Amino acid sequence: MKKGILFYVTLFLLILAFTTAANYFDFDLWARLIAGMGVLDGGHVLKDDFLSYTPVHTWWDHEWGSGVIFYFFLKYFGPYSLIILQAILMFLIFFTASRIVKLRNNGQPYNILFYFFSLMAVMGTLNSPIRCHMFSFLLFTVFIYILERVREGKNKFLFLIPFLTILWNNIHGGVVSGLGLLLMYAFGEFLNKKEFAKYLITFVISSITLIINPWGIEYIKFLLMANTMQRTYIIEWWGIFSKFHLFKHLIFKIFMVFAILAEGINVFKNIKLDGLKNWYIKADKVKYIILLTTLYLAISHVKLMPFFVISVLCFTYNDFCSLCEKYKFSVLTNKAIYILLLFISIFTLISKDFSVPVGMGSYPVKEVEFIKKNNLKGNILVNFGLGSYVSYKTYPNNKIYMDGRYEEVYYDYMVPMLKEFCLAYPHWKQLLTYFPPDIIIIEKYYPIYNVLQKEGDWKLVYQDKAFGVFLPKAKANRKFVQPTNDLDYYKNTLFTTGIKFK
Repeated sequence: MKKGILFYVTLFLLILAFTTAANYFDFDLWARLIAGMGVLDGGHVLKDDFLSYTPVHTWWDHEWGSGVIFYFFLKYFGPYSLIILQAILMFLIFFTASRIVKLRNNGQPYNILFYFFSLMAVMGTLNSPIRCHMFSFLLFTVFIYILERVREGKNKFLFLIPFLTILWNNIHGGVVSGLGLLLMYAFGEFLNKKEFAKYLITFVISSITLIINPWGIEYIKFLLMANTMQRTYIIEWWGIFSKFHLFKHLIFKIFMVFAILAEGINVFKNIKLDGLKNWYIKADKVKYIILLTTLYLAISHVKLMPFFVISVLCFTYNDFCSLCEKYKFSVLTNKAIYILLLFISIFTLISKDFSVPVGMGSYPVKEVEFIKKNNLKGNILVNFGLGSYVSYKTYPNNKIYMDGRYEEVYYDYMVPMLKEFCLAYPHWKQLLTYFPPDIIIIEKYYPIYNVLQKEGDWKLVYQDKAFGVFLPKAKANRKFVQPTNDLDYYKNTLFTTGIKFK
């Protein structure tokens, strides 16, 4: 019992330490807060966009429930609660995975190094307080736990899944991964020559419950589209071996290679011991189907890497331990490992000021303050990743071209048109013609930044390290008030907004 307490305390402190190290909030958080505000302050789910000056369709918000949770914590517990919430959700993922390990192996799931390496493998994608897909990763793990209990003969647990599907479906569109698990378990148990129909029945019932949402059956069409669309302009949806990510996420790639090698060695040893036919008969097909499926997802999309890490945690712990049996640590070495990890956690927590991450290098914080200080009203053209932050801070005086809700709200042609503009391709002026802005906020590294300065119709009126603000030449001939350099001011006003629902 004492070992278990020490294990979980160490694990939580590690997670908390890395969570508080994040230096900016996720780009889509602001739209989620607005959605949550609409429900808690306005009394209804927002189905129509009011933040954009461009054409929009119905707001199919597959994350509206997450927005309610985020805004609830912000409203009643303050900004720091969002960071703590991220740490709690991540801890619950690892805690649930440890319960699955104990369930599958009937042993002690307390090899802290295995969890530490797994944690390091996902920190590159999860270390940004806070994101909606955390709920999908947690519920994915919970589903595995439930389905493993069912494999023990506890069929009554299957009754939980349709209700959890309703919850999941209204929190995040990643609910399809839960339905996918049901199919993987059904197919795996079929290959295992065990009862599999109950998983298919649960899949059908759970699929029907998807209609229980604010948009009804029409939402199902959107959900299918959103989960199958090609997000060619979103780098976190690119593959881990794409040109952009080739030398990134190295810890995950090392973890992935090690997991594949470790499992491959175990398979080879068992085949050598029992023969290929007997190994196949004994092998848990569910395990290998899930591992291979999540491996494919991880390689195909950076954003989905945690699914593979979770699957490795849940299904290969025993294999990992069996490989390391000859290298078992002494009691003294184990104590040293815990002391080292606790030292890393506590040192990280006390050495870094636990404060709201403003994200000066990631967000146009001063640029937005410049616009507000000088009462610059009108339509703002800004990159879609930054759009929800700009609208959160400047509405109702300003509206945006678009933001990260692009498949939820906007039409397909808008992102390519924005790309054409930012990269100063031959037809970059089309965007200014069709959807003329009054203000432009643009990153300095885009070619259009220099083109606008040379072109003559727009004038750079303010710039900081990463962004610049452009106004039409006719409106730029006056003296402007400069934004403050006081970092504490931006920390204290980060979540201040002019959006009101009452």
